Amino acid sequence: MLASYHHTWLGRHAMKPLGCETPLSWRCATIRINEEMAAAASWAAKLKLHNQKHPPAPKTEEERRKEDERLFEEEYTSLRGEAEKKYEHIPRFYCKPPRDDQVLQQKLREDARAVFLQRRGSELMDNEELTKLWSILEEKHTPPDLGTDEQMISYTAFLNIKDQVSDKCKPFFTAEVFTKLLRDDPYGRVSVSQLFSYIMRKVWLQQTRIGLSLFDIQGLGYLKESDLENYILELIPTLPQLNCLEESFYSFYVCTAVRKFFFFLDPLRTGKIKIQDILACGFLDDLLEVSPGY
Repeated sequence: MLASYHHTWLGRHAMKPLGCETPLSWRCATIRINEEMAAAASWAAKLKLHNQKHPPAPKTEEERRKEDERLFEEEYTSLRGEAEKKYEHIPRFYCKPPRDDQVLQQKLREDARAVFLQRRGSELMDNEELTKLWSILEEKHTPPDLGTDEQMISYTAFLNIKDQVSDKCKPFFTAEVFTKLLRDDPYGRVSVSQLFSYIMRKVWLQQTRIGLSLFDIQGLGYLKESDLENYILELIPTLPQLNCLEESFYSFYVCTAVRKFFFFLDPLRTGKIKIQDILACGFLDDLLEVSPGY
């Protein structure tokens, strides 16, 4: 590189007319370039000598094994003709729902969603586990009482209960949940009833979401009017307060309930509402709180 610079500098200045540079400046520049080239050559020689005297440390057995695996993978990939993935093309991350004429794909999608929702439902606490949890909370409440019937529980007892409950209930016994329920107790405790109500509410929301998702035919997270009608229609037999309702009036009850949902949750009249919006509104509270198990 220095030799190239030398020739370039000499060639550029050789084109100038005579008299533009004095012979002394030419000689000084030439001497300076020669000194720089000699220094670079000396530095390269010293570096080479240093490398010879201080060879790199031998690789360990683990490093040699990793190097062999890397070389084997590169050779194997090249033999298979698979180029290294450098994300030149964005991978496909969205698949359209199957068309109406794709019966097999639709059936596969429905069965896969049903298995997924069933697995999620099995991860939730049932009534027996909730009853056992309430008994443990009452037993482990922390004194002193503040002159009320409200039972309180400290953070230490809160953590001890986590070791006694089932695995399905353990996610609710975290520091985050405890601080959410912490109020003005002078001893830094939370209410047992509020803790249990919080867990019940979470389980209820998850159960309801799974129940609504079963009627989401396309699995896109929203329900059409007919989907919500089928959900409420199957829900009626589980509502004790509607036992006296004749079956001939089911359609009127379903229509009234569905219209209320769509009037408030579908202001743009798109014909569908999100499952998240259904859970966030308070309409389901009145509809499901009379159902056993909620």
